[in-house]
Amino acid sequence: MYAREIGQGTAIIVLHGGPDFDHSYLVPDLDRLSDSFRLIYYDQRGRGRSADGVKPEDVTLASDIADLEKVRQYYHLDSVVLLGHSWGAVLALEYALRYPGRVSHMILMNPAPASEADYKQLRNEWLEKRAADMERRKAIAATAAYQEGDPEAVTAYYRTHFKPALARSADYEKLITRMQASFIQQGKAGIIKARAVESRLMTETWALSGYDLLPKLKTVSIPTLVIYGDHDFIPAATAEHITEAIPNARMVTLKDCGHFSYLECPVAVRKQVDAFFAGTKKPARPR
Repeated sequence: MYAREIGQGTAIIVLHGGPDFDHSYLVPDLDRLSDSFRLIYYDQRGRGRSADGVKPEDVTLASDIADLEKVRQYYHLDSVVLLGHSWGAVLALEYALRYPGRVSHMILMNPAPASEADYKQLRNEWLEKRAADMERRKAIAATAAYQEGDPEAVTAYYRTHFKPALARSADYEKLITRMQASFIQQGKAGIIKARAVESRLMTETWALSGYDLLPKLKTVSIPTLVIYGDHDFIPAATAEHITEAIPNARMVTLKDCGHFSYLECPVAVRKQVDAFFAGTKKPARPR
Protein backbone atom coordinates (compact mmCIF):
# COMPACT_ATOMS: atom_id res chain seq x y z
CA MET A 1 0.00 0.00 0.00
CA TYR A 2 1.18 3.49 -0.85
CA ALA A 3 1.38 5.98 2.02
CA ARG A 4 2.58 9.55 2.33
CA GLU A 5 3.55 11.26 5.59
CA ILE A 6 4.07 14.96 6.23
CA GLY A 7 4.30 17.20 9.28
CA GLN A 8 4.82 16.78 13.01
CA GLY A 9 2.59 16.65 16.05
CA THR A 10 -0.57 14.69 16.69
CA ALA A 11 -0.93 11.98 14.04
CA ILE A 12 -3.98 12.09 11.77
CA ILE A 13 -4.74 9.29 9.32
CA VAL A 14 -6.46 10.81 6.28
CA LEU A 15 -9.11 8.75 4.47
CA HIS A 16 -9.83 9.86 0.92
CA GLY A 17 -13.20 9.80 -0.80
CA GLY A 18 -14.57 8.26 -3.96
CA PRO A 19 -14.51 5.46 -3.14
CA ASP A 20 -12.83 5.14 -6.57
CA PHE A 21 -10.38 8.03 -6.00
CA ASP A 22 -6.96 8.09 -4.35
CA HIS A 23 -5.53 10.64 -1.92
CA SER A 24 -4.04 12.95 -4.58
CA TYR A 25 -7.05 15.26 -4.89
CA LEU A 26 -6.59 16.26 -1.23
CA VAL A 27 -3.12 17.69 -1.66
CA PRO A 28 -1.47 20.09 -1.37
CA ASP A 29 -4.42 21.94 0.20
CA LEU A 30 -4.94 19.65 3.19
CA ASP A 31 -1.19 19.76 3.79
CA ARG A 32 -1.75 23.16 5.42
CA LEU A 33 -2.50 21.25 8.60
CA SER A 34 1.00 19.76 8.60
CA ASP A 35 2.48 22.71 10.50
CA SER A 36 0.73 21.39 13.62
CA PHE A 37 -0.22 17.81 12.77
CA ARG A 38 1.45 14.70 11.41
CA LEU A 39 -0.67 13.77 8.40
CA ILE A 40 -0.63 10.19 7.17
CA TYR A 41 -2.28 9.74 3.78
CA TYR A 42 -2.64 6.41 2.02
CA ASP A 43 -4.28 5.16 -1.16
CA GLN A 44 -6.92 2.62 -0.27
CA ARG A 45 -6.49 -0.88 -1.69
CA GLY A 46 -7.08 -1.15 -5.43
CA ARG A 47 -6.89 2.60 -5.96
CA GLY A 48 -4.12 4.97 -6.99
CA ARG A 49 -0.67 3.70 -6.10
CA SER A 50 -2.13 0.87 -4.01
CA ALA A 51 -3.58 -0.86 -7.07
CA ASP A 52 -0.66 -2.97 -8.28
CA GLY A 53 -1.31 -6.68 -7.91
CA VAL A 54 -4.82 -6.10 -6.58
CA LYS A 55 -7.91 -7.58 -8.19
CA PRO A 56 -11.25 -5.81 -7.63
CA GLU A 57 -12.62 -8.96 -6.01
CA ASP A 58 -9.85 -8.68 -3.40
CA VAL A 59 -11.44 -5.50 -2.06
CA THR A 60 -14.34 -5.50 0.38
CA LEU A 61 -15.52 -3.21 3.14
CA ALA A 62 -13.90 -5.63 5.57
CA SER A 63 -10.55 -5.45 3.74
CA ASP A 64 -10.69 -1.64 3.73
CA ILE A 65 -11.26 -1.65 7.50
CA ALA A 66 -8.49 -4.20 8.00
CA ASP A 67 -6.12 -2.10 5.88
CA LEU A 68 -6.81 0.96 8.02
CA GLU A 69 -6.00 -1.09 11.11
CA LYS A 70 -2.75 -2.18 9.46
CA VAL A 71 -1.86 1.46 8.78
CA ARG A 72 -2.44 2.27 12.46
CA GLN A 73 -0.21 -0.61 13.50
CA TYR A 74 2.50 0.22 10.95
CA TYR A 75 2.85 3.75 12.34
CA HIS A 76 2.79 2.46 15.96
CA LEU A 77 -0.20 4.53 16.99
CA ASP A 78 -1.87 3.46 20.24
CA SER A 79 -4.90 5.51 19.32
CA VAL A 80 -5.56 7.43 16.16
CA VAL A 81 -7.26 10.55 14.88
CA LEU A 82 -9.23 9.83 11.71
CA LEU A 83 -9.98 12.50 9.14
CA GLY A 84 -12.37 11.18 6.52
CA HIS A 85 -13.54 13.16 3.50
CA SER A 86 -16.81 12.15 1.79
CA TRP A 87 -16.65 8.33 1.40
CA GLY A 88 -13.66 8.45 3.76
CA ALA A 89 -16.02 9.57 6.53
CA VAL A 90 -18.06 6.38 6.03
CA LEU A 91 -14.89 4.31 6.26
CA ALA A 92 -13.92 6.16 9.44
CA LEU A 93 -17.30 5.38 11.00
CA GLU A 94 -17.14 1.72 9.99
CA TYR A 95 -13.68 1.45 11.56
CA ALA A 96 -14.73 3.28 14.74
CA LEU A 97 -17.65 0.91 15.23
CA ARG A 98 -15.28 -2.06 15.17
CA TYR A 99 -12.34 -0.49 17.01
CA PRO A 100 -13.79 2.29 19.21
CA GLY A 101 -10.94 2.07 21.71
CA ARG A 102 -8.37 2.78 19.01
CA VAL A 103 -9.88 6.07 17.80
CA SER A 104 -9.32 9.17 19.92
CA HIS A 105 -10.97 11.76 17.64
CA MET A 106 -12.78 11.90 14.31
CA ILE A 107 -13.06 14.70 11.79
CA LEU A 108 -15.78 13.91 9.26
CA MET A 109 -15.38 16.37 6.42
CA ASN A 110 -18.31 16.73 4.01
CA PRO A 111 -19.46 13.21 4.93
CA ALA A 112 -21.19 10.88 2.51
CA PRO A 113 -24.40 9.13 3.64
CA ALA A 114 -24.17 6.71 6.55
CA SER A 115 -27.44 4.96 5.69
CA GLU A 116 -29.34 3.62 2.70
CA ALA A 117 -32.14 6.08 3.47
CA ASP A 118 -29.86 9.11 3.33
CA TYR A 119 -28.28 7.84 0.12
CA LYS A 120 -31.74 7.53 -1.42
CA GLN A 121 -32.54 11.07 -0.29
CA LEU A 122 -29.36 12.27 -1.98
CA ARG A 123 -30.29 10.48 -5.21
CA ASN A 124 -33.84 11.84 -5.12
CA GLU A 125 -32.61 15.41 -4.62
CA TRP A 126 -30.20 15.04 -7.52
CA LEU A 127 -32.97 13.67 -9.73
CA GLU A 128 -35.18 16.59 -8.77
CA LYS A 129 -32.62 19.40 -8.91
CA ARG A 130 -29.92 18.08 -11.23
CA ALA A 131 -31.81 16.09 -13.85
CA ALA A 132 -29.97 17.73 -16.76
CA ASP A 133 -26.56 17.09 -15.18
CA MET A 134 -27.46 13.47 -14.53
CA GLU A 135 -28.53 13.01 -18.14
CA ARG A 136 -25.21 14.43 -19.34
CA ARG A 137 -23.32 12.10 -17.01
CA LYS A 138 -25.40 9.18 -18.25
CA ALA A 139 -24.60 10.08 -21.85
CA ILE A 140 -20.86 10.29 -21.12
CA ALA A 141 -20.94 6.99 -19.21
CA ALA A 142 -22.51 5.30 -22.24
CA THR A 143 -19.62 6.21 -24.55
CA ALA A 144 -16.99 3.64 -25.48
CA ALA A 145 -14.24 6.00 -24.30
CA TYR A 146 -15.65 6.22 -20.77
CA GLN A 147 -16.29 2.50 -20.54
CA GLU A 148 -12.69 1.84 -21.65
CA GLY A 149 -11.40 4.16 -18.92
CA ASP A 150 -10.15 6.95 -21.18
CA PRO A 151 -8.86 9.70 -18.80
CA GLU A 152 -10.35 12.52 -20.86
CA ALA A 153 -13.80 10.93 -20.90
CA VAL A 154 -13.60 10.24 -17.17
CA THR A 155 -12.54 13.85 -16.57
CA ALA A 156 -15.56 15.05 -18.59
CA TYR A 157 -17.82 12.85 -16.48
CA TYR A 158 -16.55 14.28 -13.20
CA ARG A 159 -16.50 17.80 -14.59
CA THR A 160 -20.27 17.45 -14.92
CA HIS A 161 -20.66 15.58 -11.64
CA PHE A 162 -18.83 18.11 -9.48
CA LYS A 163 -20.03 21.30 -11.21
CA PRO A 164 -22.63 22.05 -8.48
CA ALA A 165 -20.44 20.75 -5.66
CA LEU A 166 -18.25 23.82 -5.20
CA ALA A 167 -19.17 27.39 -4.43
CA ARG A 168 -16.61 29.12 -6.69
CA SER A 169 -15.57 28.40 -10.25
CA ALA A 170 -11.85 28.92 -9.56
CA ASP A 171 -11.88 26.17 -6.91
CA TYR A 172 -13.88 23.93 -9.24
CA GLU A 173 -11.32 24.30 -12.02
CA LYS A 174 -8.47 23.63 -9.60
CA LEU A 175 -10.16 20.42 -8.45
CA ILE A 176 -10.85 19.19 -11.99
CA THR A 177 -7.27 19.90 -13.06
CA ARG A 178 -5.99 17.89 -10.12
CA MET A 179 -8.36 15.00 -10.81
CA GLN A 180 -7.49 14.96 -14.48
CA ALA A 181 -3.81 14.59 -13.60
CA SER A 182 -4.69 11.69 -11.33
CA PHE A 183 -6.73 9.95 -14.02
CA ILE A 184 -3.89 10.32 -16.52
CA GLN A 185 -1.43 8.88 -14.03
CA GLN A 186 -3.71 5.91 -13.28
CA GLY A 187 -4.28 5.11 -16.93
CA LYS A 188 -7.16 3.14 -18.36
CA ALA A 189 -6.47 -0.07 -16.46
CA GLY A 190 -6.21 1.74 -13.13
CA ILE A 191 -9.41 3.68 -13.74
CA ILE A 192 -11.38 0.55 -14.65
CA LYS A 193 -10.04 -1.28 -11.59
CA ALA A 194 -10.94 1.58 -9.24
CA ARG A 195 -14.40 1.76 -10.80
CA ALA A 196 -14.92 -1.96 -10.17
CA VAL A 197 -13.75 -1.52 -6.57
CA GLU A 198 -16.25 1.30 -6.09
CA SER A 199 -19.04 -0.89 -7.40
CA ARG A 200 -18.16 -3.65 -4.96
CA LEU A 201 -18.04 -1.28 -2.00
CA MET A 202 -21.37 0.26 -2.92
CA THR A 203 -23.04 -3.17 -2.86
CA GLU A 204 -21.92 -3.49 0.77
CA THR A 205 -23.03 -0.01 1.81
CA TRP A 206 -25.38 2.40 0.04
CA ALA A 207 -26.89 -0.21 -2.29
CA LEU A 208 -27.40 -2.74 0.50
CA SER A 209 -30.99 -3.00 1.66
CA GLY A 210 -31.24 -1.79 5.25
CA TYR A 211 -27.71 -0.40 5.43
CA ASP A 212 -27.74 1.98 8.38
CA LEU A 213 -24.87 2.96 10.67
CA LEU A 214 -26.86 5.60 12.53
CA PRO A 215 -28.39 3.44 15.31
CA LYS A 216 -25.01 1.80 15.94
CA LEU A 217 -23.26 5.17 16.21
CA LYS A 218 -25.20 5.98 19.38
CA THR A 219 -22.74 3.68 21.19
CA VAL A 220 -19.70 5.63 19.92
CA SER A 221 -18.52 8.28 22.37
CA ILE A 222 -15.52 9.46 20.35
CA PRO A 223 -15.16 13.26 20.14
CA THR A 224 -16.22 14.06 16.58
CA LEU A 225 -16.18 17.19 14.44
CA VAL A 226 -18.53 17.13 11.46
CA ILE A 227 -17.70 19.76 8.84
CA TYR A 228 -20.33 20.67 6.24
CA GLY A 229 -20.51 23.40 3.59
CA ASP A 230 -23.62 25.39 2.78
CA HIS A 231 -22.94 24.80 -0.95
CA ASP A 232 -22.34 21.05 -0.61
CA PHE A 233 -24.23 18.92 -3.13
CA ILE A 234 -24.91 16.32 -0.45
CA PRO A 235 -28.03 17.19 1.58
CA ALA A 236 -27.40 18.76 4.98
CA ALA A 237 -29.53 16.02 6.53
CA THR A 238 -26.70 13.54 5.90
CA ALA A 239 -24.27 15.44 8.13
CA GLU A 240 -27.02 16.29 10.62
CA HIS A 241 -28.06 12.66 11.05
CA ILE A 242 -24.46 11.58 11.68
CA THR A 243 -23.99 14.38 14.21
CA GLU A 244 -27.22 13.50 16.00
CA ALA A 245 -26.27 9.84 16.14
CA ILE A 246 -22.84 10.29 17.79
CA PRO A 247 -23.24 11.43 21.42
CA ASN A 248 -20.02 13.46 21.45
CA ALA A 249 -20.28 15.05 17.98
CA ARG A 250 -20.48 18.68 16.94
CA MET A 251 -21.40 19.94 13.48
CA VAL A 252 -20.27 23.19 11.89
CA THR A 253 -21.61 24.56 8.61
CA LEU A 254 -19.16 26.73 6.72
CA LYS A 255 -20.48 29.66 4.71
CA ASP A 256 -19.78 29.87 0.95
CA CYS A 257 -18.20 26.44 1.01
CA GLY A 258 -19.03 23.29 -0.93
CA HIS A 259 -18.12 19.60 -0.84
CA PHE A 260 -14.36 20.19 -0.80
CA SER A 261 -14.10 22.42 2.25
CA TYR A 262 -10.36 21.85 2.79
CA LEU A 263 -9.80 23.37 -0.69
CA GLU A 264 -12.51 26.03 -0.71
CA CYS A 265 -12.38 27.33 2.86
CA PRO A 266 -8.96 26.42 4.31
CA VAL A 267 -8.89 29.21 6.90
CA ALA A 268 -12.32 28.32 8.27
CA VAL A 269 -11.47 24.62 8.30
CA ARG A 270 -8.24 25.26 10.17
CA LYS A 271 -10.04 27.41 12.72
CA GLN A 272 -12.57 24.68 13.39
CA VAL A 273 -9.94 21.92 13.62
CA ASP A 274 -7.83 23.94 16.06
CA ALA A 275 -10.88 24.73 18.20
CA PHE A 276 -11.90 21.07 18.15
CA PHE A 277 -8.58 19.89 19.57
CA ALA A 278 -8.33 22.81 21.99
CA GLY A 279 -11.72 21.86 23.39
CA THR A 280 -10.98 18.15 23.83
CA LYS A 281 -8.31 16.15 25.54
CA LYS A 282 -5.33 15.65 23.26
CA PRO A 283 -4.99 12.11 21.94
CA ALA A 284 -2.10 9.93 23.00
CA ARG A 285 1.11 10.42 21.07
CA PRO A 286 2.66 7.56 19.09
CA ARG A 287 4.79 5.05 20.98
